[in-house]
Parts: sequence; structure tokens; C-alpha cells
Amino acid sequence: MVREAKNEDLKSLLDLYLCLHEETIPEDTEKLQGTWTKIIKDENHHIIVNEVDGMIVSSCVCVIIPNLTRGIRPYAFIENVVTHRDYRKRGYGSECLAYAKEIAKENNCYKIMLLTGSKMEETLHFYEKAGFNSNDKTAFVQWL
Repeated sequence: MVREAKNEDLKSLLDLYLCLHEETIPEDTEKLQGTWTKIIKDENHHIIVNEVDGMIVSSCVCVIIPNLTRGIRPYAFIENVVTHRDYRKRGYGSECLAYAKEIAKENNCYKIMLLTGSKMEETLHFYEKAGFNSNDKTAFVQWL
């Protein structure tokens, strides 16, 4: 079942992020709880999860960014796309991306962007199959 994350999903989401690039789960501190509360309450910040038998197996983040160009239409940015290793190639990640696309449409976005650090052909094909292309834009990242 694809849905937006709820307050009680934090622990499950952090566990899933171990399949992304995290090596440990952050300590349950005031900073973590404050950040989580800020995310959950932000109407432009959507954490999408796919739940199977009570377990969150896939997720992505979709942020709607207000914009002064393109007829003052916002755009959507997708980040942290992840599926648990044991649940890959079953369509769960694609369902999360499709849900994000619907959120973008509901918010009158003129485009959706995402970045991936992966160079793996199957990952790139996954994004292409979901409707994204790597021809229209060139991405640059500066790590802080």
C-alpha cells in the first residue's frame, strides 16, 4: 500500500534508509525528533512509503518547491529513492515514484527532477522506465 508517511513511521523509515546509503540509524535525540516533526508538518515535503504486510519496503521523498518562473508554477524534486534489498524488482519503488508524480500534478508542478549517484545500468533503466530522462538537464552537485 502506497501512502504518505505518518508520525509513527520514523523508526521503520530509518531502518529502510540502511538500504540506501546510511550505515547507522541516528540516535533518537531532540534534533532527530525536531527534524521529523518539521518534515511531517511541512505541506510541501512528502515522504512516500510503500508498505507490505506492515513493513515499509520502499520510499521516496517528494518536495514541492515554489517558483517564480514558468507561470509561477512550482516544481517537484525527488530524493532518497530506496527499496529494501529483499523487495526489489517487484514494482514497489515504481509505485512510490508514480505516487510522487500524482502529488506533483495535484500541485500544478511543471516538472519533476531527481538525481541519482548510481551509475548502475539497471538503476538508470529503472528511472527511465518511470518516465525520467537524463538528456534535458545537466546536474552539478557540491557537497557541503
